[in-house]
Amino acid sequence: MPTLSLFDTAMTALTTALATPMGIVALCSAGVAGMLVIVSSFVKTMIPLRCLAIGGNLGFLIYGALHPSLILVLLHGALLPINIFRAAQMVRLTRRVRVAAATSDFSGVWLRPYMRRRRLRKDAILFRKGDEAKRLYFLAEGQIEFVEIGQTMEAGRLFGEIAFFAPDKRRTLTARCATPCTVLQMDESTFKTLYFQNPAFGFEVVTLVAGRLIADRQRLEDRLAATTPAT
Repeated sequence: MPTLSLFDTAMTALTTALATPMGIVALCSAGVAGMLVIVSSFVKTMIPLRCLAIGGNLGFLIYGALHPSLILVLLHGALLPINIFRAAQMVRLTRRVRVAAATSDFSGVWLRPYMRRRRLRKDAILFRKGDEAKRLYFLAEGQIEFVEIGQTMEAGRLFGEIAFFAPDKRRTLTARCATPCTVLQMDESTFKTLYFQNPAFGFEVVTLVAGRLIADRQRLEDRLAATTPAT
Protein backbone atom coordinates (compact mmCIF):
# COMPACT_ATOMS: atom_id res chain seq x y z
CA MET A 1 0.00 0.00 0.00
CA PRO A 2 1.34 3.47 -0.86
CA THR A 3 0.22 4.85 2.51
CA LEU A 4 2.16 2.19 4.41
CA SER A 5 5.22 2.76 2.24
CA LEU A 6 5.08 6.48 2.96
CA PHE A 7 4.67 5.78 6.67
CA ASP A 8 7.59 3.35 6.65
CA THR A 9 9.76 5.88 4.82
CA ALA A 10 8.88 8.58 7.35
CA MET A 11 9.62 6.28 10.30
CA THR A 12 12.94 5.24 8.77
CA ALA A 13 13.92 8.89 8.27
CA LEU A 14 12.87 9.70 11.83
CA THR A 15 14.82 6.78 13.27
CA THR A 16 17.88 7.76 11.27
CA ALA A 17 17.66 11.38 12.47
CA LEU A 18 17.26 10.34 16.10
CA ALA A 19 20.35 8.13 15.88
CA THR A 20 22.72 11.12 16.15
CA PRO A 21 22.82 14.11 18.54
CA MET A 22 22.86 16.47 15.55
CA GLY A 23 19.72 14.86 14.17
CA ILE A 24 17.96 15.19 17.53
CA VAL A 25 18.84 18.90 17.70
CA ALA A 26 17.59 19.38 14.12
CA LEU A 27 14.26 17.70 14.82
CA CYS A 28 13.77 19.57 18.10
CA SER A 29 14.49 22.86 16.33
CA ALA A 30 11.99 22.05 13.60
CA GLY A 31 9.40 21.02 16.19
CA VAL A 32 9.77 24.24 18.18
CA ALA A 33 9.69 26.32 14.98
CA GLY A 34 6.53 24.54 13.86
CA MET A 35 4.85 25.21 17.22
CA LEU A 36 5.77 28.89 16.99
CA VAL A 37 4.22 29.10 13.53
CA ILE A 38 1.01 27.53 14.86
CA VAL A 39 0.90 29.91 17.85
CA SER A 40 1.49 32.91 15.57
CA SER A 41 -1.75 32.14 13.72
CA PHE A 42 -3.65 33.07 16.92
CA VAL A 43 -1.77 36.33 17.56
CA LYS A 44 -3.54 39.57 16.63
CA THR A 45 -0.82 42.20 17.17
CA MET A 46 2.31 42.78 15.16
CA ILE A 47 5.16 42.84 17.70
CA PRO A 48 4.38 39.40 19.23
CA LEU A 49 3.78 38.07 15.71
CA ARG A 50 7.19 39.30 14.56
CA CYS A 51 8.87 37.80 17.64
CA LEU A 52 7.25 34.43 16.97
CA ALA A 53 8.31 34.67 13.33
CA ILE A 54 11.91 35.35 14.41
CA GLY A 55 11.82 32.25 16.62
CA GLY A 56 10.40 30.19 13.76
CA ASN A 57 13.08 31.47 11.36
CA LEU A 58 15.83 30.52 13.80
CA GLY A 59 14.37 27.06 14.36
CA PHE A 60 14.05 26.27 10.67
CA LEU A 61 17.51 27.72 9.99
CA ILE A 62 19.02 25.32 12.52
CA TYR A 63 17.05 22.43 11.05
CA GLY A 64 18.06 23.35 7.50
CA ALA A 65 21.72 23.58 8.48
CA LEU A 66 21.89 20.34 10.50
CA HIS A 67 19.56 18.30 8.31
CA PRO A 68 20.88 19.85 5.11
CA SER A 69 18.21 21.72 3.17
CA LEU A 70 19.46 24.62 1.08
CA ILE A 71 15.95 25.88 0.38
CA LEU A 72 15.11 26.19 4.08
CA VAL A 73 18.40 27.93 4.83
CA LEU A 74 17.94 30.44 2.01
CA LEU A 75 14.27 31.12 2.77
CA HIS A 76 14.56 31.63 6.51
CA GLY A 77 17.97 33.27 6.19
CA ALA A 78 16.26 35.94 4.07
CA LEU A 79 13.18 36.25 6.32
CA LEU A 80 15.07 36.50 9.62
CA PRO A 81 16.66 39.96 9.13
CA ILE A 82 13.37 41.31 7.71
CA ASN A 83 11.42 40.18 10.76
CA ILE A 84 14.09 41.49 13.14
CA PHE A 85 14.09 44.89 11.37
CA ARG A 86 10.28 45.20 11.41
CA ALA A 87 10.00 44.15 15.05
CA ALA A 88 12.70 46.65 16.07
CA GLN A 89 10.97 49.36 14.02
CA MET A 90 7.62 48.87 15.77
CA VAL A 91 9.21 48.66 19.22
CA ARG A 92 11.15 51.86 18.52
CA LEU A 93 8.01 53.66 17.36
CA THR A 94 6.05 52.61 20.44
CA ARG A 95 8.90 53.75 22.69
CA ARG A 96 9.11 57.14 20.95
CA VAL A 97 5.37 57.76 21.25
CA ARG A 98 5.39 56.68 24.91
CA VAL A 99 8.25 59.07 25.69
CA ALA A 100 6.50 61.87 23.80
CA ALA A 101 3.30 61.31 25.79
CA ALA A 102 5.18 61.14 29.09
CA THR A 103 7.11 64.35 28.42
CA SER A 104 4.21 66.20 26.79
CA ASP A 105 6.21 66.54 23.58
CA PHE A 106 3.60 67.60 21.03
CA SER A 107 6.06 68.20 18.18
CA GLY A 108 5.27 64.91 16.39
CA VAL A 109 8.91 64.41 15.34
CA TRP A 110 8.57 60.70 16.09
CA LEU A 111 6.02 60.36 13.26
CA ARG A 112 8.29 61.74 10.54
CA PRO A 113 9.55 58.36 9.23
CA TYR A 114 5.95 57.37 8.48
CA MET A 115 4.87 60.57 6.71
CA ARG A 116 5.07 61.74 3.09
CA ARG A 117 6.79 65.00 2.12
CA ARG A 118 4.94 67.75 0.30
CA ARG A 119 6.23 71.17 -0.82
CA LEU A 120 3.86 74.15 -0.99
CA ARG A 121 4.28 77.67 -2.36
CA LYS A 122 3.54 80.83 -0.41
CA ASP A 123 -0.21 81.56 0.04
CA ALA A 124 -1.13 77.96 -0.83
CA ILE A 125 -4.12 76.68 1.16
CA LEU A 126 -3.41 73.38 2.89
CA PHE A 127 -6.99 72.97 4.08
CA ARG A 128 -10.03 75.17 4.63
CA LYS A 129 -12.43 75.50 7.52
CA GLY A 130 -15.15 72.88 7.15
CA ASP A 131 -13.05 70.53 5.01
CA GLU A 132 -13.00 66.84 5.91
CA ALA A 133 -9.89 65.99 7.91
CA LYS A 134 -8.25 63.19 5.96
CA ARG A 135 -4.66 63.79 7.08
CA LEU A 136 -2.56 65.01 9.97
CA TYR A 137 0.50 67.16 9.31
CA PHE A 138 3.99 68.03 10.48
CA LEU A 139 5.50 71.38 9.44
CA ALA A 140 9.13 70.70 8.52
CA GLU A 141 9.97 74.10 6.98
CA GLY A 142 8.25 77.48 6.71
CA GLN A 143 5.31 79.07 8.51
CA ILE A 144 1.63 78.17 8.53
CA GLU A 145 -1.01 80.80 9.27
CA PHE A 146 -4.39 79.84 10.74
CA VAL A 147 -6.47 82.47 9.00
CA GLU A 148 -9.54 82.77 11.24
CA ILE A 149 -7.54 83.47 14.39
CA GLY A 150 -4.57 85.20 12.78
CA GLN A 151 -1.98 82.96 14.42
CA THR A 152 1.21 81.76 12.74
CA MET A 153 2.91 78.46 13.51
CA GLU A 154 6.66 77.91 13.15
CA ALA A 155 8.34 74.78 11.78
CA GLY A 156 8.78 71.70 13.95
CA ARG A 157 5.16 71.25 15.01
CA LEU A 158 2.46 68.64 14.48
CA PHE A 159 -0.90 70.11 13.50
CA GLY A 160 -4.29 69.14 12.16
CA GLU A 161 -4.54 66.15 14.49
CA ILE A 162 -7.49 67.41 16.55
CA ALA A 163 -9.93 67.37 13.61
CA PHE A 164 -8.33 64.13 12.42
CA PHE A 165 -9.66 62.43 15.58
CA ALA A 166 -12.83 64.52 16.00
CA PRO A 167 -16.24 62.79 15.60
CA ASP A 168 -17.27 64.94 12.62
CA LYS A 169 -13.71 65.04 11.20
CA ARG A 170 -14.13 68.65 10.03
CA ARG A 171 -11.50 71.37 10.04
CA THR A 172 -12.25 74.26 12.40
CA LEU A 173 -9.66 76.62 10.85
CA THR A 174 -8.11 77.41 7.48
CA ALA A 175 -4.38 76.69 7.15
CA ARG A 176 -2.50 78.93 4.70
CA CYS A 177 1.21 78.92 3.90
CA ALA A 178 2.60 82.26 5.09
CA THR A 179 5.91 81.33 3.41
CA PRO A 180 7.03 78.52 1.10
CA CYS A 181 6.54 75.39 3.21
CA THR A 182 7.60 71.78 3.41
CA VAL A 183 4.88 69.73 5.04
CA LEU A 184 4.91 66.06 6.00
CA GLN A 185 1.53 64.34 5.97
CA MET A 186 0.04 61.07 7.12
CA ASP A 187 -3.27 59.81 5.79
CA GLU A 188 -5.86 57.80 7.68
CA SER A 189 -4.96 54.47 6.06
CA THR A 190 -1.31 54.79 7.12
CA PHE A 191 -2.32 55.65 10.67
CA LYS A 192 -4.72 52.71 10.81
CA THR A 193 -2.00 50.40 9.52
CA LEU A 194 0.33 51.50 12.31
CA TYR A 195 -2.47 51.18 14.83
CA PHE A 196 -3.51 47.65 13.88
CA GLN A 197 0.11 46.52 13.66
CA ASN A 198 0.74 47.85 17.14
CA PRO A 199 -2.27 48.91 19.28
CA ALA A 200 0.10 50.36 21.89
CA PHE A 201 1.02 52.97 19.29
CA GLY A 202 -2.63 54.01 18.89
CA PHE A 203 -3.18 54.16 22.65
CA GLU A 204 -0.15 56.38 23.18
CA VAL A 205 -1.15 58.67 20.29
CA VAL A 206 -4.63 59.10 21.81
CA THR A 207 -2.97 59.91 25.14
CA LEU A 208 -0.81 62.47 23.38
CA VAL A 209 -3.76 64.09 21.61
CA ALA A 210 -5.67 64.28 24.91
CA GLY A 211 -2.65 65.99 26.46
CA ARG A 212 -2.61 68.45 23.57
CA LEU A 213 -6.28 69.28 24.11
CA ILE A 214 -5.77 69.77 27.85
CA ALA A 215 -2.77 72.04 27.21
CA ASP A 216 -4.77 74.09 24.67
CA ARG A 217 -7.66 74.44 27.11
CA GLN A 218 -5.31 75.55 29.87
CA ARG A 219 -3.78 78.20 27.60
CA LEU A 220 -7.27 79.45 26.72
CA GLU A 221 -8.27 79.62 30.38
CA ASP A 222 -5.08 81.52 31.23
CA ARG A 223 -5.72 83.96 28.38
CA LEU A 224 -9.31 84.54 29.52
CA ALA A 225 -8.14 85.03 33.09
CA ALA A 226 -5.57 87.59 31.95
CA THR A 227 -8.13 89.59 29.93
CA THR A 228 -10.95 89.45 32.50
CA PRO A 229 -10.88 92.55 34.75
CA ALA A 230 -10.62 91.85 38.44
CA THR A 231 -13.78 92.52 40.47
